[in-house]
Amino acid sequence: MSAATQQVELSQPPRDAISALKFGPGSSTRLIVSSWDRNVYLYDTGVQPGGVLLRKYEHRAPVLDVCFGADDKEAFSAGLDHDVRRIDLDTGEQTVLSSHELGVKSVVYSRETTTLISASWDKTLHIHSLSQPLKTPSTIPLPLKPFSISLSVTKLVVAMASRALHIYDIQSLALISSQAAQLPPNTIEIEPWQRRESSLKFMTCAVACMPDDAGYASSSIEGRVAVEWFDASASSQARKYAFKCHRQTGHDGVDVVYPVNALAFHPVHGTFASGGGDGVVALWDGVAKRRIRQYQRFPNSIAALAFSGNGRVLAVASCPGFEDGKEDVLAEGHTKIFLRSLGENEAKPKSAA
Repeated sequence: MSAATQQVELSQPPRDAISALKFGPGSSTRLIVSSWDRNVYLYDTGVQPGGVLLRKYEHRAPVLDVCFGADDKEAFSAGLDHDVRRIDLDTGEQTVLSSHELGVKSVVYSRETTTLISASWDKTLHIHSLSQPLKTPSTIPLPLKPFSISLSVTKLVVAMASRALHIYDIQSLALISSQAAQLPPNTIEIEPWQRRESSLKFMTCAVACMPDDAGYASSSIEGRVAVEWFDASASSQARKYAFKCHRQTGHDGVDVVYPVNALAFHPVHGTFASGGGDGVVALWDGVAKRRIRQYQRFPNSIAALAFSGNGRVLAVASCPGFEDGKEDVLAEGHTKIFLRSLGENEAKPKSAA
């Protein structure tokens, strides 16, 4: 593929800032996007360059997160209306699965356990056992407000305020939740598999689990990323590290530090992408501790990143993030999604490229 066609802009993007975007499972070319304009958007990125908007799903309030379910015909959304919803992407029917007391920041789906997990600013997780649709979702109290959550095959990582992290075993979480039979709010106390303090000194922006189920990366508002492993042994914990990134040198020679808003792991190679308030996307080899490449700066702050299930496409959401203090800039017309087709070796680790 030539350089001119390697990256295209998605047609008909949301009108307001993007909160999340995800590709469908497997080789699906469907891309789902949530936005502050109160809509969820479904695109087919494989039909033609620039993709095709298949449908919009209107919500009552800004949508903060979205994910696919068992296939690319169902999705789950969460937002400022406090609700967790299932969306039938073919019919457009929306079903409220549970309601939190405050806005719902994140939602993730575990295919291994057919479990949906939502995290809310009311300091709770809701565990939805989708194989038991009539069952009341379980509520797990958290000590602090959750900022980001991520799933691996066996683990759920919850990044919270005050640099706290809880790591749960997803099988145990799903089993205990499925067996709980209380009336709403069906609160159950579950001890995390591990409690950790972030390696980063400032507030966590994003967390993303490695596809090989070995660990996770996290990012902060202060231009840093940390890479850690689940194994609690001393030798494994000695491998964890953090590094500076997404910084620009100002006209006065002083570093301008930007938040690292987004992280996404490549599903095949295990490398990861980071996106910052500086409008830059970089690819990293977390094992070799090296940057693989940095792409040309995007028009605005990077809000979200996602690799396709086969790892051949990287979706980049760019929209005003107000890092430069210009809060009067409207997102409409400046919100864009770019689809980058990756070369065969583009995201490979340094040792394998």
